[in-house]
Amino acid sequence: MAANSRVPSLSSPHTHTPVLPSSVPRHPSSATCPPARPVPLFAPLRVGRAGDRLRRAVRRRRRGAAAGLAVVAAVLAVGGAEAQASRGSAPPAAKPPPAAVRMVSAPVRIADAATVRLLRPGDRVDVVAAERGGPPRVVASGARVTEVPSPETGIEQVSGEGGALVVLSVPRDTARALVGAGTLSRLAVTLC
Repeated sequence: MAANSRVPSLSSPHTHTPVLPSSVPRHPSSATCPPARPVPLFAPLRVGRAGDRLRRAVRRRRRGAAAGLAVVAAVLAVGGAEAQASRGSAPPAAKPPPAAVRMVSAPVRIADAATVRLLRPGDRVDVVAAERGGPPRVVASGARVTEVPSPETGIEQVSGEGGALVVLSVPRDTARALVGAGTLSRLAVTLC
């Protein structure tokens, strides 16, 4: 071919549509292809989100199961009280608060004066009565020491009694028991 020979143009200079040269073979299946169709609209695909949906579904089921168990527990609690009442037994009665115990001051003569000197106001003591014929017995338990009077030697010598005086805060009934025990036996104290 000559250098100046013309190569056939693929498009005509007057139109913009391509013109195939006669030397380009046509594919036989191009005539049998169906015409192009538009793609239908569809929701976007979410790839990799199935795990999140599964986790959310499991959480919802757990919450539902927990709520169901709470309802069952409440029904059983209410049903148990109603069943107990229907069996004829009285519902458990609330115990009334214990009545306030009136405390009184009781002067008590303790046989061992040295033991009384160890006591201070606010101490807790047990008062024990030692009788000659029987075993010792506790007359007052956990009594609070309110006062330890100073020993007066003149009074002790006149009365002829040994020991020392201590003032205890005890219930009224215990004070009566202390007075009775003090006349019949020697009293001793132990620190609590």
